[in-house]
Amino acid sequence: MPYVNIRIAGTLSREQKTRIAAEITDTLERIAQKPKSYTYIAFDELPDENWAIAGHNQ
Repeated sequence: MPYVNIRIAGTLSREQKTRIAAEITDTLERIAQKPKSYTYIAFDELPDENWAIAGHNQ
């Protein structure tokens, strides 16, 4: 059973999450031969202030 966890700074719309989930699910089915019904995807949206890149808070 594939479990995919997507962590992103900021937020995504429901439409964006739906499209991303469909693409990832299709890819796992096509390449890894995993049935779509077995694929679980979780989105973790983190506030921008909780991210730092190259030592600088976003």
